[in-house]
Amino acid sequence: QVQLVESGGGLVQAGGSLRLSCAASGRTFSSYAMGWFRQAPGKEREFVAAIRWSGSSTYYADSVKGRFTISRDNAKNTVYLQMNSLKPEDTAVYYCAADRSGSGSYYPMLYDYWGQGTQVTVSS
Repeated sequence: QVQLVESGGGLVQAGGSLRLSCAASGRTFSSYAMGWFRQAPGKEREFVAAIRWSGSSTYYADSVKGRFTISRDNAKNTVYLQMNSLKPEDTAVYYCAADRSGSGSYYPMLYDYWGQGTQVTVSS
């Protein structure tokens, strides 16, 4: 069992930056791929970024490519999402998720564990 706790959300003006963190419990974190998803009111949960268990590969949604960076520190059982050049359309609840296969995926149904989410609000 893995428990995930997100932090770092908040209110920021357009063009600003935030760094989200997701702390994981359990000794198997380093074998899991990790992903970030987001859900805006009235919309489906959508893929944002993912990173393989080793950190060797990362994946991004087109909407955040070049602005967001996913990274991980396996020694700290933590995955990060650095968000720069934020836009009002980035406003959503952001969730981190763990994939036991280690591969990472664009599809939320392939993730095994989820955090509770952290709110990110970008004002214009």
